[in-house]
Order: sequence, then structure tokens, then C-alpha cells
Amino acid sequence: MTASGTFGYGNEFTPFFDLNALGAIIVKTLTMHPRPGNAPPRIAETPGGMLNSIGLQNVGIDGFLKHKLPFLRTLATPLFVNIAGKSVEEFADLAKRLSDAEGVAGIEPNISCPNVAGGLDFGTDPRLTYEVVRSIRQASPLPVIPKLSPNVTDVTVIARAAADAGADALSLINTIVGMVIDLRSRRPKLPGATGGLSGPAIRPIAVRMVWEVAQAVKIPVIGIGGIMTGDDAVEFLLAGATAVQVGTANFLDPLAPMKVLTGIEAYLIRHKIDSVTQLIGAALPHQKS
Repeated sequence: MTASGTFGYGNEFTPFFDLNALGAIIVKTLTMHPRPGNAPPRIAETPGGMLNSIGLQNVGIDGFLKHKLPFLRTLATPLFVNIAGKSVEEFADLAKRLSDAEGVAGIEPNISCPNVAGGLDFGTDPRLTYEVVRSIRQASPLPVIPKLSPNVTDVTVIARAAADAGADALSLINTIVGMVIDLRSRRPKLPGATGGLSGPAIRPIAVRMVWEVAQAVKIPVIGIGGIMTGDDAVEFLLAGATAVQVGTANFLDPLAPMKVLTGIEAYLIRHKIDSVTQLIGAALPHQKS
């Protein structure tokens, strides 16, 4: 899958490969109204990753339905739409509108964005997590896959709340709050001081959280965080993920999703494994059935 916020609305990558080869496309976060995003600069590179503070710039639900969805409908690849609301009710309204639109396969509620005011509130409080996921579940018959935050003391508590509320699967992790300071100006490089850290630097944290959550819930887990190669993806599968999302790698190489896919296939051939499903959860204390 492609991670939200790193693949635009899909059509930006059509010059590079056949989008129908993907397992799923997850478009950048949609809000009820268009958002201009945060003031630049919005990205700061770090060793092994990058910080971003995009601020959920997007065309809004109306713009998406009118201008972006028609192209995405032409693809055979399932489309998942990442959404963010200012309230429980707004999450539900967004989910309802997407459910009524032809061509949407599922919803990924973004309850974990670290660079928008209030963006982390829903994903760090198990009660609010339950409320927002439950409201979406009641508003939509589509699969609901909340995207969880790593910026919590115990991610399994949030995961259980989302599962209890009716989530069909869980995506994790979103970015980790970080900061980079410019040594010349002696000020943070990002105008908002902090941003979301992504890339290979966070992969061990993401693998650990997937491993924990895969043992804590009975619904599928989708692994995200610093996946650059097929071997990286296999690590998440062994930790209990049933699927993976490629994110930051898309900024470095638009062919990254395809290279990860062929890398997984090469691993299976190299180790004489018949099916990728044989890898899922193999590193868990008790292999997940």
C-alpha cells in the first residue's frame, strides 16, 4: 500500500509505474474544507529520515469528489481515503459522504497527526479513540482502519479501544514528534518548532509497536514506518503485520513501492517460501492464526 500524505492523489505517480500493481492506494488526508497547510518550510531532513509539518494541506472533500476521485475510479487498485475531522461528528460526516461515493473501498481515519492543532487528541486518549471510531463505524459500512499514533505510553491501549469500537484493521505507526534546530539561526528549522519524524530512523520503533499490537488485538495490523526495501517490509510481516505501507521512500524514489514488492518476492524465492502469508506473525511468541 502507499502511505497517506506521501503519494498525493495517485495520478502524480502515473508516469512511473502501473498503479494497478499496488495492493491499495491511500490518498493524502482529506478534511471537510480545503486546507492551505502550514507555512513553509515544511520539511527538514535528518539522519535516517525527515521531519514534516505539512499541516494536512488538501483540496477538501468536495474538491476530492469532483476532481480527484474520477481518475481513481478508473483503477482496479482498491482506494482507501484517509480523513481528519475537528470533531467526532465531522469524522462521521466525512465517512458518510465517502460511503455514498462510488469507488471508495475503505476509510483510514487519521487520529494521529502530530503537526496540526488538536490532531493528536483523538489518538492519544482511548476514550476519544473509541468515540471517533464508533461514530465512523455507525456512519459507514466501509472497512474502517484507524491510523494510530506512536506518541503514547502504551499503544496497545489505544489499539484495543479502536478494535472494541468496531475497527476492521489498524494502521501503525504515524510519525513521531521531533525537532531540528538550525545551528546558524539557533532556531527550530520548522516554523512550528516540531514536526513528524518519518523514515528509516523510526523503523525499529514501528516494528516494535506492530509486534505489540498484533498480540493485543484480533484484527489485522498494517505496518508503516521507514520501509525502504523488501527486507524492511518482511520484517513488519514477521512482527505480525498482514500488509505494509510505503511512505517516506516515495519522496526518494517514485518507484519505491514496486521495488519493495519485488524485494518481498525475492525474499520468498530466496528462502523457498510458497506464500507471503507464511511470514505473517512468524516472529510472535505464539504465531498469530
